[in-house]
Amino acid sequence: MNPLALLVEILIIIEVTTKNTEAERYNRKQKEVNVTTQVSVSKVKQFLLYLLEQGNANKITNKRENPLEKKKHQHKLKIKGIQNKNLLKRNQNYFKNPAKKSITDEGDELFKMGNKILQESKSQKQKTEAYTLFTRAANMGNLKAMEKMADAWLFGSFGMQNITAAIQLYESLAKEGSYKAQNALGFLSSYGIGMEYDQAKALIYYTFGSAGGSMMSQMILGYRYLSGINVLQNCEVALNHYKKVADYIADKLEKSEGIPVEKVRLTERPENLSSNSEILDWDIYQYYKFLAERGDVQIQVSLGQLHLIGRKGLDQDYSKALYYFLKAAKAGSANAMAFIGKMYFEGNAAAPQNNATAFKYFSMAASKGNAIGLHGLGLLYFHGKGVPVNYGEALKYFQKAAEKGWPNAQFQLGFMYYSGSGVWKDYKLAFKYFYLASQSGQPLAIYYLAEMYATGTGVLRSCRTAVELYKGVCELGHWAEKFLTAYFAYKDGDIDSSLIQYALLAEMGYEVAQSNSAFILESKKAKILGKEKLYPMALLLWNRAAIQGNAFARVKIGDYHYYGYGTKKDYETAATHYSIAADKHHSAQAMFNLAYMYEHGLGIAKDIHLARRLYDMAAQTSPDAHIPVFFALMKLETMHLLHDILFFNQFTMKWKWLKLDSTVGPYWDLLVIGLIVAMLIFLLRNRHR
Repeated sequence: MNPLALLVEILIIIEVTTKNTEAERYNRKQKEVNVTTQVSVSKVKQFLLYLLEQGNANKITNKRENPLEKKKHQHKLKIKGIQNKNLLKRNQNYFKNPAKKSITDEGDELFKMGNKILQESKSQKQKTEAYTLFTRAANMGNLKAMEKMADAWLFGSFGMQNITAAIQLYESLAKEGSYKAQNALGFLSSYGIGMEYDQAKALIYYTFGSAGGSMMSQMILGYRYLSGINVLQNCEVALNHYKKVADYIADKLEKSEGIPVEKVRLTERPENLSSNSEILDWDIYQYYKFLAERGDVQIQVSLGQLHLIGRKGLDQDYSKALYYFLKAAKAGSANAMAFIGKMYFEGNAAAPQNNATAFKYFSMAASKGNAIGLHGLGLLYFHGKGVPVNYGEALKYFQKAAEKGWPNAQFQLGFMYYSGSGVWKDYKLAFKYFYLASQSGQPLAIYYLAEMYATGTGVLRSCRTAVELYKGVCELGHWAEKFLTAYFAYKDGDIDSSLIQYALLAEMGYEVAQSNSAFILESKKAKILGKEKLYPMALLLWNRAAIQGNAFARVKIGDYHYYGYGTKKDYETAATHYSIAADKHHSAQAMFNLAYMYEHGLGIAKDIHLARRLYDMAAQTSPDAHIPVFFALMKLETMHLLHDILFFNQFTMKWKWLKLDSTVGPYWDLLVIGLIVAMLIFLLRNRHR
């Protein structure tokens, strides 16, 4: 026998044996770890077929649909399915082009169709139709469609959350080199959701994901090296990861301004989420529409802006945006004229790109001294669109707009001085204008500031500052859209779906997502993690949020150590965190808690005078603290007076009155407060009589 062939056979035998051993070990672990019903790969495929044949994907109601759409189409919420005739007709029309059909197979075509429908979808029915096509494509072995289905199972899209099925599909995809699957498995391993909690394995998955091109994995690794999470803290490595993502985002932002996403804090509005100022309520939207139709120019411009970029929970709708801008422009609004010019300058479905029309509306707005119009004219001259390139004219218009405080014009001035476009390069002036624009949140200005700090161009090099700035740019990525879907899922009671989405964003370093994930875990409503994991994981997330400057999270860490939630009781550590929140963030709650600890000598030396001072500071810091501080001081003064009286009474001293904890109970001070309140009510009643 050929020695080479023999060697190959031996290697194959060893590989098969190793794989069988690993498979057995994996199966044993899965039985112990999985928190949902075990689904084999064959069953996953059967499930895909079932969805396809029965059309179940069409019948699932999306609870996280935009609330405005939900109200508008309330009578259409129960979807009855996709008409097979229409779908067949669409497929036949699409496959008529022989050139396209020859390039890819049927699965690829179905995926492309589904993806196109999903991107253009505004209704629930269209989204469901897209996922039906993904199901068919996935069943044909299309890897991208399988990724879509695995994501749907993981995040609970259309109410079809099945984490075990998602994991098995991700594992199958990971073997094929899918970086999305590797990122998802890393995320699940890092939280221990449906898999064994294993930070080392998570790090490996993230490393492979980032090597394969996953921007999410790059961002997660950047955050881990920045914060030293299960790796040695290394600013330069974090800079390298964040820069790759920031370059990708900046490239997207140069083509369009991007869509800012509202990041709702669940901790601020746990009682009445429907009144959230970040999301426009349907009734308020209807009222605004009524005012706009009645001729309120300011409301018309505001609604146009909201529809132009898709803010406050409204869908991006260029036709509606143009409609409101035209009404306002007719009434003489310079802002509306400028936004119409912007729409024609960039081009979209409602306003096709037209430089002449853009110039007309920008000029009309600029003649009224409007900053957006002046900036628009500057852009036309800078890029030579509809007019010859003229950097002098561009500079003039940008300067006028910048003087009026328009951040985009400030950025353009910074860019001209940074790149030497029509002017001498001047990094100090570039830095000045980038900094001014960054103060208003202009994303590209933040990116170029990061570039300057990273390379030491025109400013002293600072790795830490560069990383923080890059991080801010990275957080503008399309993945931030999960903030809205997670919020709607939470609002509609789909807690597990909401938690999964917030937890992924938290892993990527979003402070708001870390706080929201910890808040959900603390509520004990999530079922995807064991009860014993809820508090420890919540404490971990509160800690990460606190490091990023969240005062509420810092107080929460103090509470966890004070009461022993997810950790051992430790009054000293609790007092340390309360002190940080009080000194650094001026938190009234932290001051109150710290005052209580000084009053009773919990973890720190007893100091009545310092307790009084901290109670007073809490009342001065927040009006909400006035009443609790009043009662706390009343109790403190009463007990202090009682102590002074009894101190001189030897008989009482022999009675050992100080051992109230053992005789009355650990909450005797609350009883005293209750008695004080009762006495005050009694006195006030008698006074009124």
